[in-house]
Amino acid sequence: MNFLLALIGILAVSASAFGTQCNVGHQEIPDEWITMTSGCLRSVRLQIQMEVGASIQYLAMGAHFSKDGINRPGFAKLFFDASSEEREHAMKLIEYLLMRGELTTNITSLITIRAPESKSWDSGQQALEHALKMETAVTKSIRNVIVNCEHDREATEKTNNDYHLVDYLTGEFLEEQYKGQRDLAGKASTLKKMMDRHGALGEFIFDKKLLGMDI
Repeated sequence: MNFLLALIGILAVSASAFGTQCNVGHQEIPDEWITMTSGCLRSVRLQIQMEVGASIQYLAMGAHFSKDGINRPGFAKLFFDASSEEREHAMKLIEYLLMRGELTTNITSLITIRAPESKSWDSGQQALEHALKMETAVTKSIRNVIVNCEHDREATEKTNNDYHLVDYLTGEFLEEQYKGQRDLAGKASTLKKMMDRHGALGEFIFDKKLLGMDI
């Protein structure tokens, strides 16, 4: 009986302790370590939205080529993979803002789902060219973020160059963007040559090549 009472007492104390831990509110701490300027921060937030939008557009492209009436699994895989990559880019930027202490308010504006600009394509060639234009726009936007974070005109501080973020975007994002653009341009060029010579059969063969199949 004494053991049972002791056990109940221990559980009661533990529950009280856990309850106290779970109900701890937001604590005010010094914010001098939060140093991103307003113009730079705004540019990064807009870039996150652009990456999410590109991910949704690629998702629509993958779904289009997955339709039974079109049935181009190679193109579908290409665009579904691209959708995942764009989503990962958005996540990397969100994680960066978290590291810099810049996500202290509601973040739903960063992940607002927007309808894709296009939902159908007449051919794989048209889709590849659309993808290349989209990647070019994303690259241009990243370069604008770099410029805004390198020389933020809205900053009141004498030192307004965010060296770390500029280096991160240049090394982590731009190289991948340039390689991706070159890859899409090469694919579009190859497909066009195949379709000029073989018509619809050329697109069918190209689609199988995207899956790594030997024809």
